Amino acid sequence: MARWCYRHRLVVLLLWVGALLGLGAAASTAGTDYANVFSLPNTDSKRAYDQLEKAFPERAGDTDTVVWKVDTGTVRDQSVQSRIQPALEKIGKMAGVGGVTGPYAGDRGAAQISANGKIAYAQITFAEQANAVPKQLVQDVVDIAQGAERGGLHVELGGQAIQRVQEPPTGLAEMIGILAAAVVLFLAFGSLFAMLLPIGIAIFGVGTGLFSTQLLSHVTSVPDLAPLLATLIGLGVGIDYALFIVTRHRRGILRGMDPEESAVIALNTSGRAVLFAGGTVCIALAGMLVTNLRFLDGVVIGTSLTVVFSVLAAVTLLPALLGFLGPRVLSRRQRRKLAADGPEPERASGFAARWSSSVQKRPRSIAVMALVVMAILAIPVLSLRLGATDQGNDDASTTTRKAYDLLAEGFGPGFNGPLQVVSTSGDTNKLVQGIRSTAGVAQVAALPPAQGVTVIQVVPTTSPQSEKTDQLIDTLRDKVIPEAGAQAHVGGVTAISKDFSTVTGDRLPLFIATIIGLGFLLLMIAFRSLVVPLTAALMNLIAAAASFGALVAIFQWGWGLSLLGLGKEGPINAFLPVIMLSLLFGLSMDYQVFLVSRMHEEWVHTKDNARAVRVGLAETSRVINSAALIMVCVFLAFVLSGDSGAAMAGVGLAAAVALDAFILRTALVPAAMHLLGKSNWWLPAGLEKRLPHLAVEPAEEAESLPRASSGGSSVVHGFVRDAEGAPVDGAVLTLLSKGGRQLDRVTSLADGSYIVSVPTPGTYLLSATASSYGARARHVVVTDEPLVHDLELTEGEVDAVN
Repeated sequence: MARWCYRHRLVVLLLWVGALLGLGAAASTAGTDYANVFSLPNTDSKRAYDQLEKAFPERAGDTDTVVWKVDTGTVRDQSVQSRIQPALEKIGKMAGVGGVTGPYAGDRGAAQISANGKIAYAQITFAEQANAVPKQLVQDVVDIAQGAERGGLHVELGGQAIQRVQEPPTGLAEMIGILAAAVVLFLAFGSLFAMLLPIGIAIFGVGTGLFSTQLLSHVTSVPDLAPLLATLIGLGVGIDYALFIVTRHRRGILRGMDPEESAVIALNTSGRAVLFAGGTVCIALAGMLVTNLRFLDGVVIGTSLTVVFSVLAAVTLLPALLGFLGPRVLSRRQRRKLAADGPEPERASGFAARWSSSVQKRPRSIAVMALVVMAILAIPVLSLRLGATDQGNDDASTTTRKAYDLLAEGFGPGFNGPLQVVSTSGDTNKLVQGIRSTAGVAQVAALPPAQGVTVIQVVPTTSPQSEKTDQLIDTLRDKVIPEAGAQAHVGGVTAISKDFSTVTGDRLPLFIATIIGLGFLLLMIAFRSLVVPLTAALMNLIAAAASFGALVAIFQWGWGLSLLGLGKEGPINAFLPVIMLSLLFGLSMDYQVFLVSRMHEEWVHTKDNARAVRVGLAETSRVINSAALIMVCVFLAFVLSGDSGAAMAGVGLAAAVALDAFILRTALVPAAMHLLGKSNWWLPAGLEKRLPHLAVEPAEEAESLPRASSGGSSVVHGFVRDAEGAPVDGAVLTLLSKGGRQLDRVTSLADGSYIVSVPTPGTYLLSATASSYGARARHVVVTDEPLVHDLELTEGEVDAVN
C-alpha cells in the first residue's frame, strides 16, 4: 500500500484534498446540531425534572438571570424601572421564553432586590433546556437586556443558555498549539519540508474528522464538547504518528537507501506501529461506553473518528507527500553531507545512548527515583472531589462572569445555584418550614402549585461548587423531606451536577478495569508476553494518579491557578476523569508500543534482554520525547481557549503525557525491564499456541541468495578495530540466526582478527562486544564463499540494528 501511494502520489493527494473540501462544504451547508444530553436515569434530580416538565411544560426549561446594578441611588428609582421593566416585558413576549419573573411586580418582587437596594435581578425561564434553546433567541435576549444600560446602570446576564453565546472565539488555541509544534519539529528535523509534513497530516486528519463529526451531529447526539476534545487529541496523535514515520524514513535515506524504498520500509515498520497505536487509542476511547452515560457517546464518536482519519492520513497521504519531496525531506546540510561522505553508519550515539547505558548500569536507583517522584505528585489525588465548575470560572470579561459576581455581591454565593425541591404530595407548608430551618439555607420560596406539583425554590448560603452545597442536597434528600412526610425530589442544575458526579464516580472502577483489560490483551498478543502488558498497565495507573494529583493541586487547591487566568479553585469536572483516562491510556499505549516494539525486534534477533532494552531505549527515546513535547505544547495551548473545562483537560493531559514520556517510558519502564531480565518475554507455552498472531513488526522476508550446488558451510572473517584503526583484542563476536539462536562464538586475537563458522549460506546477525566499547551488530549475507567483514567499535556508543 505504501509503495502504491508513493508511486500514485498525485491521485492520493487529490483524493484527500477532495475529501477535505467535500466534507467541509457538506458540513458548512448542514450546519451544526450539537446537543448535551445528560441522561441520568434512576437519580433524584431526573425525577424532579420529569415532574417539573409534566406540571410546568413551559417552565421546565433552562432558567437564566438578568442582573443589574446602579452606581447611585437604588434600583427602585423610577429612572431605573422605566428602562428595565419594558425590556423584561419584551423578553417575556418572545417565542421560546416561558416567562419572566422580575422585582417590580408581585409580592415576591422585593426578595429580588438586594438589602442595600443597589442590585436586582429577574429570572428568565426558557421553554427548552439550555442546549436546545436557539442561539439566536439567546442573543436577542442579551441584546434587549443590555440595550437598557445607561451611564451608572450596568446590566449583565448569567445562566447556561447565556453562556452558549459567550463562548470565546475558536481557533486561537489550535493555532498556538500548531505553531508551538512547528517550532519543535523544525528544531528536531532542521528542514522546513520535514517540519510541514506532520502538521499537514494532522490538519487533514483533524479537518476530515471534525467535518464528519459535525455531519453526524444531525443523526445522533453529539455534545458541543466533542469537537474541542477531538481537535485536542487529533492534533496530538496526527503530528506524533507522522513524526514517527518521517523519522524512520529520514534515517533510511541517511543510511543510503533510495527514497521510495526508505518510505516503504518506514511505513512497513513505523507505519504498522501507528496502525496498532491508533487502534489502541480508539479502543481506550470506546471504553467510555461502559459508563452508560449518553453524554459521552458523542465524545467517543467525535474523538475516535478523528483518530481514525489521522491514522489513515499517516499511512496513505504521508507516503504520497514523501514521494513529492524525495530527498528534500532531509535538510540541505544533511543532503550535502550525504553526497560528500556517503551513507551514515547505523548507530545511536549522543545523550540518548549515554542515558540508555546509565539505565542499564543503575536500574534499581533510577527506578526508585522515578517511583518517588511519581508518588509525590500523586499525593493530592487522595483529596480528589468531582463536581462541576460554575460561571465564576468564566473569563472576567464575559457577561456571565460579571452577572455571577453581581449576584454573589448582592444576594450571597448561593444565588448562583438555587435548588428546586419538587413536591408531589404531603404537607407542603411543613416541608417549607423544615427546609427553612435547615442549616445552609439562605432563602426558601414556594411557587403556586400546578397539577398537584409544588416547586420550592431553595437558595443555599454557599456557592454551587462548594462541598457544603453537596452536603445540603444530601441533608434535604435523606433527612428533611422524609421527616416532613412529603413525596419530593431535589432538582436544579446544581443537583444534576452532583448526581452526575456520583454516577460517574460509581462507574469509574468498571471503566478503568475495562480499558486496562483491553490494553493488556492487545499488548499480550502483540509482544507474546505477560510481563510487558502487566508493566504497561501498572505504568498507566501510576501516570493517571500523578497527573490527577497535578490537576487537584492546580484546579482544586488553587496552586498557580491565578497564573492561568481561570478564576477561583473548585472541584474537578465530573466528566474529566473518564475522558482524560481514555486519552491518557490510549496515548500511553502509543509510547509503550513504539518503545517495546523496537526492544521486541532486538530481542527476537539476539535473545539478549539487556541489549534489547538498551538499544530500544537509545533508538526511540529521542523521538518519543520529541513527540511528547509536541503533545504538551498542543495540550497546554488549550488553556488559552477561555473554557475552564478545556483548560482543565489541556493541563491534565499535558501533565500526563510529560510524566509518561519523560519519567515512565524513559526511566521507569526500561529500568524495570532490566531488573526483570528474560522474564519480560515470558509466555506460557499453552497460551502461546492459543493466542492469535498479531505482529507489530513486519515479517522478515527470505532473501534470494546465490548458492553453491554443495550448499556447504562457509566462514565470516575480518578485523575488529577502534575508531582510530587500532586492533581491539579480546572482543567477543557472536553469530546468530534470524531467530536469535547462537551458531558460533569467538574472541578476537591481538591483531584484532577473528573468524566464525557459518553452517549454510543465508542472512545472519554478527555482533561484537568488548569492555569499554559499545556493542556493534550487523546483518551479514553469506554465500558459499568466505565473507570478509570488518567491524569498528566506538567508546560509549550503542549500536542499532535496522
